[in-house]
Amino acid sequence: MRELLERRLEAGRIRDAAGGRRVTVNLRESPLDWLKARSLVDGRQFEAGERLRGDFERASLGPQVTMRWDGAPRGSNGAAIDPSGRQVAAKARFDAAIAAVGPGLSDILWRTVCANEGLPAAEKALGWPARAGRLVLTLALDRLAAHYRF
Repeated sequence: MRELLERRLEAGRIRDAAGGRRVTVNLRESPLDWLKARSLVDGRQFEAGERLRGDFERASLGPQVTMRWDGAPRGSNGAAIDPSGRQVAAKARFDAAIAAVGPGLSDILWRTVCANEGLPAAEKALGWPARAGRLVLTLALDRLAAHYRF
């Protein structure tokens, strides 16, 4: 998804003030997309994070805003699959991936990949020093990629 907006760039930081050099920012860009665009995570780490986010969303673990109107999924024999069974399977995959990453690394992984929280906000919420989150996140993404065998 894209939600583009022009903002002012001042001393390397994006500001909402008028004047100065203008840049276009995507307000819907996830923190993982932002890190990949700047080569701070590699393709393997990015794919692992996207797969985890997919299972998180399929399991409907995030907040729900409205009713789902998509059609019932079909199995290999053409019969309808119970959506709750699909959600349970995604939740099991998500839980296995988080367990494989480990308790010390899964906090930052969940906050940035699943909850789309920026690294500075995640570091602050976890009580970590500035710029420590990226290192821990890359370690978590490496473990996640190993779990998914990427």
